[in-house]
Amino acid sequence: MHAISIQTADFSLEAEEKLAEASSRNCGALVSFTGKVRGKDHEQLLSHLYLEHFPGVTEQEIEKIILAAQKKWPLQYVKVIHRIGNIKTGERIVLVLTACEHRKDAYQANEFIMDYLKTEAPFWKKECFANGDARWVDMKKSDLDHTQRWKQA
Repeated sequence: MHAISIQTADFSLEAEEKLAEASSRNCGALVSFTGKVRGKDHEQLLSHLYLEHFPGVTEQEIEKIILAAQKKWPLQYVKVIHRIGNIKTGERIVLVLTACEHRKDAYQANEFIMDYLKTEAPFWKKECFANGDARWVDMKKSDLDHTQRWKQA
């Protein structure tokens, strides 16, 4: 089973983990990754991020990422939540939950999904700084490198 949610509201990690556990059979490992908005990624202090997406297309691309992960690992459950809109520093922005019988599969699948979310899912991110400046964020070479290593494996 898998689920995708694109939303403005925050999420409850505890509630999402309970749902994953209830939806998984003989689950020996539940791995969660929660991404948060950093307060400083450059010289200027960040106020918040603003995220946009392409409704319908974003979910389709995330679906493709999950299906690719399911071909590589015996996933019992996957949930991806990605927030959009204004997200303040310190707030959660993304959740990837993976459940498998074994921990290594759950860890690797989770990392794979997160790496591909950073490079394949159509989100546009604007950094809004405390001094009023703002700029759209380009994809980082390091994110592309992380995705490339899965293609070589």
